[in-house]
Parts: sequence; structure tokens; C-alpha cells
Amino acid sequence: MPRRRYPDDDIWKPLREIELKLADGDVVPTAYRAVGVSDPTYNNWRRRFGGMDKSQLSELRNMEKENARLRSSRERGRSAAV
Repeated sequence: MPRRRYPDDDIWKPLREIELKLADGDVVPTAYRAVGVSDPTYNNWRRRFGGMDKSQLSELRNMEKENARLRSSRERGRSAAV
């Protein structure tokens, strides 16, 4: 099976589907397999995005972009000072 990369925005929906299946009484392996993701993928997503709603996910993405912008700005300032 080929590897598939999910953008952060697309992770919320399958993760929510898994949570709903678990709430309906499915066991964890059955729930994530029904959505079409592997055990390691599910665990990574749950660790990173578990408990977030869609607005919190977009806020996280915006903060990560801002942090990257600030890091590059800081690096440009350091290289100009040298």
C-alpha cells in the first residue's frame, strides 16, 4: 500500500470519525482500520491533535507559521550581525 501524507487540515476529519466509532463502542484497532489509517499513524495523530476541534487546529497551524517566521527573522538578524 503506498504511503499517503495528510495535511494537518485533513487529519481532523478521520480523527473525528475514529473518535465517533470509539464512542459507539468499537475497539480502537477496528475504528482506525475502518477509516483507513495504520496504528502508528493513529497514535501520532492522537498525540499531536487529540482533543482539538477544527478551530483549535487552525489556530495551531497559524502559531506554527508565526513561529517559523520569527525563527527565520531571528536567524537573518544573527547572520547580519556577524
